[in-house]
Amino acid sequence: MTSNVKKTWKERTILKLKNWQMQVKEQLQSATKRQVLKNRLIDFIITVFKYILVIGLCFVILYPLLLQLAIAFRAPTDVNNPTVLWIPGEFSLKNFEVSLIALRYWKALKNSFILAFGVTILQLVSTSLAGYAFARLPFKGSKLLFGLALFTIIVPQTVISLPILRSVTKMGLIGKPITIFLMAGLGMGIKSGIFIYLFRQFYRGIPTELEEAAYVDGANVFQVFYRIMLPNARGAIITVALLAFVWQWNDYYFTTLFISRSNIDFMTLTTQQVSVLYGLQQALTDAGIWGLMGQEITNNPLFSSMILNTSGILVMIPLLVMYFFVQKLFVTGIERSGIVG
Repeated sequence: MTSNVKKTWKERTILKLKNWQMQVKEQLQSATKRQVLKNRLIDFIITVFKYILVIGLCFVILYPLLLQLAIAFRAPTDVNNPTVLWIPGEFSLKNFEVSLIALRYWKALKNSFILAFGVTILQLVSTSLAGYAFARLPFKGSKLLFGLALFTIIVPQTVISLPILRSVTKMGLIGKPITIFLMAGLGMGIKSGIFIYLFRQFYRGIPTELEEAAYVDGANVFQVFYRIMLPNARGAIITVALLAFVWQWNDYYFTTLFISRSNIDFMTLTTQQVSVLYGLQQALTDAGIWGLMGQEITNNPLFSSMILNTSGILVMIPLLVMYFFVQKLFVTGIERSGIVG
């Protein structure tokens, strides 16, 4: 009898322990499920927020470009139609035809390429040499000169350009592209201070053991620069080359001040874009739509804005095509410059 009671008590105790273990296990599983659901909900909210942020940024960036394209492909006769906003009522290339004529596009394109390419090469030579001197060839007053080079980044363009204008005027070089080339070759080109700083930081990141080994082998300073430093500075070269080309391509102030103001035959796309409205009547006549639209069309601000908008696209197209082919090199250059600097 006693053994049966003990057995029954033992079984009940074991059963209670099993039930308690099952309850604890269920509670743990329930808590784990709640935590998993909570984490999933948080991840979902974060993902939705990221998509909203990315879509919003894309809209802000792409909205002007899409609107610009929608306006450019609109027929000139739809300029006063308030119902035409995004999708043109009639697709037309007349705006491009008028803009090409008003910009004198092909001649201005050739001049822009000549000026931008020449300035890029000369700025690469001058700023890479200056950066190497500041990084590896310390001399008395080098810190002061480097500070002055950086100071040119802060000083307004007018402060720098006026003394140069007086000098080139006395030399009889005003109105000639060689003026811009001389500025670039002498380290006074657009944003040359930034390029000198980039090269200096890049060279300082290259191990000095490479130079010492070259000096031991009998190399001189220029041989070390040409054979050791430049091949290892590919990232800085790519970055500076692309920035110099784009900044010169988009430059209006220096090009107008030193060339176009005194030489109307040498125009670039940026200088022509500013004056595109002055040749609008002749461009409309050459395009064969002056008589169709009426003489008052040139006084219509909406039509003028449409032509300027289309001209802006034509000015951007060469840079977009160029960037399409060199974007990998540009990204690599930026990354390598950041790592070394």
